[in-house]
Amino acid sequence: MKIQNVPFTVTDWDEIDTVEHKGESGTSFWQTVETGNIRTRIVEYSTGFVADHYCERGHVVLVLEGALQIKLKDGQTFSLNRGMGFQVEDDDRNPHTVTSETGAKVFIVD
Repeated sequence: MKIQNVPFTVTDWDEIDTVEHKGESGTSFWQTVETGNIRTRIVEYSTGFVADHYCERGHVVLVLEGALQIKLKDGQTFSLNRGMGFQVEDDDRNPHTVTSETGAKVFIVD
């Protein structure tokens, strides 16, 4: 990741609006800040959340609360609990999707 055109910025997450995104089942709630060429988010996944697509965008993800499962298109699955995360580059070799049986809160930079 090469961060470009991003001046020093302080984010007060309490001031960032939340936007609802429906999944195949369940809902996610995103707080999003876009600056320069990066997007920073806090995302909360409801209990029983299942994403409705595979993503090819690169991410750095940290699980703040709860647990989620990441599934790669090749069938590999990874369970992530609080304090765990993953990194993946922008490419079509690692499409991934997310589910959360119990709900989760994550911090994402992409």
